[in-house]
Amino acid sequence: MPAKKVCIVGSGNWGSAIAKIVGHNAKGSNRFDPIVNMWVFEEMIDGKKLTEIINTEHENVKYLPGHKLPKNVVAVPEITEAVKGASILIFVIPHQFIGRLCDQMKPHIAQGTIGISLIKGIDEGPEGLKLISDIIREKLEIEVSVLMGANIANEVADEKFCETTIGAKNEANGHVFKELLQTPNFRITVVQESDTVELCGALKNIVAVGAGFCDGLGFGDNTKAAVIRLGLMEMIAFTKLFCKGQVSSVTFLESCGVADLITTCYGGRNRKVAEAFAKTSKSIEELEAEMLNGQKLQGPQTSAEVFKILKKRDMISNGSHGRGGGPQRKRRTMNGHLERREQLKRLSLDSSLVGYMDANKCIEELLKQLEEERRNVRR
Repeated sequence: MPAKKVCIVGSGNWGSAIAKIVGHNAKGSNRFDPIVNMWVFEEMIDGKKLTEIINTEHENVKYLPGHKLPKNVVAVPEITEAVKGASILIFVIPHQFIGRLCDQMKPHIAQGTIGISLIKGIDEGPEGLKLISDIIREKLEIEVSVLMGANIANEVADEKFCETTIGAKNEANGHVFKELLQTPNFRITVVQESDTVELCGALKNIVAVGAGFCDGLGFGDNTKAAVIRLGLMEMIAFTKLFCKGQVSSVTFLESCGVADLITTCYGGRNRKVAEAFAKTSKSIEELEAEMLNGQKLQGPQTSAEVFKILKKRDMISNGSHGRGGGPQRKRRTMNGHLERREQLKRLSLDSSLVGYMDANKCIEELLKQLEEERRNVRR
């Protein structure tokens, strides 16, 4: 059987950290082609092309400075050239660009190619929720798994221990990805509830924005803990309502669920920018440009998509809807620093992500399901 050629679609902070793992594992396995292509959106850095810097210095000096990439990771500026001959695709780009990129890739995708999405976001489709993995699956006509977990990119690149979750509807594909991606310090669990895993990765960014508001407003750790707990309950409620497949409560106890939520609410960029948003009169776009070195926030965009999905189903509570008409209007009306702080205080204290299920009822349901699942395991 010929070795499987891998292409990483994306080269930001997270994409470069994953490239470090994939390059090392591919080089040490007969199952994978040792040369790993990494598609890079071309940029000029101090007069030099970013792809040239990566291929000569073996470092992504813009998005993952201080970390050497394996020499077998090759930066390619043209997406059609990067995916040529690849049988494994790893998607790690901002979710708002995935549709257009897949359209460019489609004529160059070989039959039997499989993909895995590390993209944390969702989209709005004609029938409501549209998962990023579904967009890839439909546009490229390939099987797609997902990887989500408590994985801050710099810590993964530093080889600090962490866990992650692969959601794979095709179990064999899940184990191929596990072999490609697992290291002694990057431990992987494979589950079949791919949709649940993916929604956890997307929705936690909204909760992280709320946690950042708490920090920026000086609400304290007790309030922040309440926001995280309520956010988790509403993530579960949203997933159970919109997920087409099975939703098991135990999946939320994997790294993709509660662990990723905690990490993001304390160490992620959505939290950091939301804190600055609450403390200043600057817009999200200004803070993103100032603080993220070219990276994109997922929380505000995902929040806007969730709002549209819920509004379409007439599931926006009167309280939150009446105070602003959605994320876009709120952003336009928050002109003064003091006015913004007062609006954020009201928003943090009495609005909700989903607004249709009481969080205490949801946690009672979660505990009942966990107990039932434990009984089934004992049998």
